[in-house]
Amino acid sequence: MIKDIIEAIQDRKGRDITILDMSKVDGAPTGNFIICSGKSTTQVSSIADNVREEVQKKTGEKPINYDGYRNSQWIVIDYGDTMVHVFLPETREFYRLEELWNDAETTKIPDLD
Repeated sequence: MIKDIIEAIQDRKGRDITILDMSKVDGAPTGNFIICSGKSTTQVSSIADNVREEVQKKTGEKPINYDGYRNSQWIVIDYGDTMVHVFLPETREFYRLEELWNDAETTKIPDLD
Protein backbone atom coordinates (compact mmCIF):
# COMPACT_ATOMS: atom_id res chain seq x y z
CA MET A 1 0.00 0.00 0.00
CA ILE A 2 2.88 2.40 0.72
CA LYS A 3 4.03 2.20 -2.91
CA ASP A 4 0.48 2.97 -4.11
CA ILE A 5 0.24 5.96 -1.74
CA ILE A 6 3.58 7.36 -2.93
CA GLU A 7 2.56 6.99 -6.58
CA ALA A 8 -0.78 8.71 -5.92
CA ILE A 9 1.01 11.62 -4.20
CA GLN A 10 3.53 11.94 -7.03
CA ASP A 11 0.73 11.77 -9.62
CA ARG A 12 -0.64 15.04 -8.18
CA LYS A 13 2.83 16.61 -7.90
CA GLY A 14 3.07 16.26 -4.11
CA ARG A 15 6.52 17.21 -2.82
CA ASP A 16 8.89 16.51 0.05
CA ILE A 17 7.56 12.99 0.64
CA THR A 18 8.84 11.44 3.85
CA ILE A 19 8.07 7.99 5.26
CA LEU A 20 8.40 7.53 9.01
CA ASP A 21 8.63 3.87 10.05
CA MET A 22 7.02 3.97 13.49
CA SER A 23 7.03 0.20 14.04
CA LYS A 24 9.85 0.33 16.62
CA VAL A 25 8.72 3.51 18.39
CA ASP A 26 7.12 2.94 21.80
CA GLY A 27 3.63 4.44 22.00
CA ALA A 28 3.41 5.22 18.29
CA PRO A 29 -0.18 5.62 17.06
CA THR A 30 0.47 3.65 13.85
CA GLY A 31 3.10 1.67 11.94
CA ASN A 32 3.89 4.31 9.29
CA PHE A 33 3.43 7.99 8.65
CA ILE A 34 3.66 9.19 5.06
CA ILE A 35 4.04 12.96 5.00
CA CYS A 36 4.01 15.25 1.96
CA SER A 37 3.33 18.83 0.94
CA GLY A 38 1.16 20.56 -1.63
CA LYS A 39 1.56 24.17 -2.75
CA SER A 40 -2.07 25.27 -2.24
CA THR A 41 -5.22 24.14 -0.45
CA THR A 42 -6.56 22.99 -3.82
CA GLN A 43 -3.49 20.83 -4.40
CA VAL A 44 -3.59 19.45 -0.83
CA SER A 45 -7.21 18.35 -1.41
CA SER A 46 -6.36 16.92 -4.83
CA ILE A 47 -3.46 14.88 -3.43
CA ALA A 48 -5.61 13.51 -0.61
CA ASP A 49 -8.47 12.65 -2.99
CA ASN A 50 -6.07 10.88 -5.34
CA VAL A 51 -4.55 8.84 -2.51
CA ARG A 52 -7.99 7.67 -1.38
CA GLU A 53 -9.12 6.85 -4.94
CA GLU A 54 -5.95 5.09 -6.08
CA VAL A 55 -5.48 3.03 -2.91
CA GLN A 56 -9.08 1.84 -3.10
CA LYS A 57 -8.76 1.06 -6.81
CA LYS A 58 -5.46 -0.83 -6.44
CA THR A 59 -5.90 -2.53 -3.05
CA GLY A 60 -9.60 -2.38 -2.26
CA GLU A 61 -8.73 -0.59 1.02
CA LYS A 62 -10.84 2.32 2.21
CA PRO A 63 -9.56 4.64 4.92
CA ILE A 64 -10.81 4.10 8.45
CA ASN A 65 -11.19 7.85 8.69
CA TYR A 66 -9.95 11.10 7.17
CA ASP A 67 -10.12 14.71 8.27
CA GLY A 68 -8.99 18.21 7.34
CA TYR A 69 -10.90 18.93 4.15
CA ARG A 70 -12.67 21.92 5.72
CA ASN A 71 -9.60 24.17 5.39
CA SER A 72 -7.26 21.78 3.50
CA GLN A 73 -4.14 22.99 5.30
CA TRP A 74 -3.52 19.52 6.77
CA ILE A 75 -5.47 16.48 5.64
CA VAL A 76 -4.87 13.18 7.39
CA ILE A 77 -5.99 9.83 5.97
CA ASP A 78 -6.01 6.90 8.40
CA TYR A 79 -5.53 3.39 7.01
CA GLY A 80 -4.93 1.80 10.42
CA ASP A 81 -1.29 0.75 10.09
CA THR A 82 -0.48 3.73 7.82
CA MET A 83 -1.45 7.37 8.19
CA VAL A 84 -1.03 9.82 5.32
CA HIS A 85 -0.49 13.51 6.16
CA VAL A 86 -0.86 16.05 3.35
CA PHE A 87 0.23 19.56 4.39
CA LEU A 88 0.62 23.06 3.15
CA PRO A 89 4.35 23.81 3.63
CA GLU A 90 3.80 26.42 6.37
CA THR A 91 1.45 24.11 8.29
CA ARG A 92 3.94 21.25 8.00
CA GLU A 93 6.68 23.53 9.31
CA PHE A 94 4.48 24.57 12.25
CA TYR A 95 3.60 21.01 13.38
CA ARG A 96 7.00 19.44 12.54
CA LEU A 97 5.86 15.80 12.69
CA GLU A 98 9.26 14.62 11.51
CA GLU A 99 10.86 16.24 14.57
CA LEU A 100 8.12 15.11 16.93
CA TRP A 101 8.72 11.49 15.87
CA ASN A 102 12.47 11.84 15.27
CA ASP A 103 13.17 8.40 16.78
CA ALA A 104 11.35 6.79 13.83
CA GLU A 105 13.34 5.48 10.85
CA THR A 106 13.04 8.12 8.13
CA THR A 107 13.03 7.61 4.37
CA LYS A 108 12.90 10.63 2.04
CA ILE A 109 11.47 10.10 -1.44
CA PRO A 110 13.05 12.36 -4.12
CA ASP A 111 10.72 14.78 -5.91
CA LEU A 112 10.05 13.74 -9.51
CA ASP A 113 10.97 17.08 -11.07
